[in-house]
Amino acid sequence: MKKVLAMLLSAAMVLSMMTGCGSTTNQEASNEQNTTEEATEAPEETTAEAEEAPAEEDEFQASVMFCGSTSLYPIISSLASSFTEEYVTWDKVDSSFPEENISIYVAPGGSGVGVSAAIDKTADFGMVARDMKDSEIEELGENYQEFIVARDALTVSVNSQNPICQITDDMSTETIRKIFAGELTTWDQVDASLPAETINVYIRDLSGGAYEVFQKSVMGDSEVTPAATQSASMTELATNIAGDPWGIGYAGFGAYNKANAEKQVLFAMKVDGVEANEENIISGEYKIQRPVMFVTGKPVSPAAQAFIDYVFSQTGYDVVVKNGYIPAFTPAA
Repeated sequence: MKKVLAMLLSAAMVLSMMTGCGSTTNQEASNEQNTTEEATEAPEETTAEAEEAPAEEDEFQASVMFCGSTSLYPIISSLASSFTEEYVTWDKVDSSFPEENISIYVAPGGSGVGVSAAIDKTADFGMVARDMKDSEIEELGENYQEFIVARDALTVSVNSQNPICQITDDMSTETIRKIFAGELTTWDQVDASLPAETINVYIRDLSGGAYEVFQKSVMGDSEVTPAATQSASMTELATNIAGDPWGIGYAGFGAYNKANAEKQVLFAMKVDGVEANEENIISGEYKIQRPVMFVTGKPVSPAAQAFIDYVFSQTGYDVVVKNGYIPAFTPAA
C-alpha cells in the first residue's frame, strides 16, 4: 500500500511541475495573501518571543525542486520517482530526518529557464545542458555549486534513408554552418549527386542549452536560418529528423542513441573527420559537446544532499546510461 501511495505522490509531483518553472499556484497565492493579512492583524512580537522563535533556516526542508534542461529532465524525474517510491518519508532515508513525505519536484523548461530559476531561487536547482557563463556563476554567488551528471554531444544527424549516407559519413564544420545558416538550401548543393530536395533544418528552441552550444561550436557569428524548425526537447528534435527523409539537425548523443535503440533511424555525420562516440566525447576530440548538470546558489539542505547522493549512486549511474548519456562520475562502492 505504501509503495502505491509513493508512486501516486511521485507521479503527482512530476505532473504538477510540467507547466514550467517558477510559477505560483492559486493556492500559493492565496496562502501568501492570508499570511499577509494575518501579519497585518497580529500584534507585534516582543523581543523575547522573537528570540524564542526557531530560525527559519533550522527548519527541515522536506521538498526539493529542480527546473530547467529537457536533456537532464528524464534522468532526474526518473530518479525522483524511484527515490520517492523506495523511501516514501524522509526518516526512512535518514533516521535523523523527520517523518515527512518526500517531495521532489522536477520541471522541464530549458537550460536558460533553469539558470534563471536558480538565480532568483524559485527552484533549489537549475538543470543545465551547457557550460555556465561567468556572469551566471557570479549572480549565483558565493554558495555556487555545480553537479555534473553526464557528458553529452550534439550529433549532426540526418535521416538514415537520406542518400547522402551512401555517399559520405563526414561533414566539415563549414558545410554544417552553411546548411544551418540557410546558405545551402537543397541537398544537391551539398553534393551534386544528390537530388535537389529542400534541406529541412531542425534545432532546439532558443531557450535550450543545445542552441547555445551549437552556436558557439559551429555557427560562430552566423545565425541559424529563420526557416529552421524549433523543437521543444531533444526527443522531439530526434523524432522530427527520423520522420523527414530530407531533414538534418543536432540531435543530442543521448537522444540519438535512444532513437536508434530498436533500429537505426538517424545517421550521425562525423564532424571534420571525428566521430561522435564515447571515447572522442570524453577526450574532447569531438568538438560539439557539453556537460549535463544541475547548479545552485543556495546552501544545500540535508534532504537535498540525500537525494544528490542517490543521483550519484549506482542507481543514478544506471539511469544515465539507460538514457543514452555518458556518466560523468564513478558511483561510490
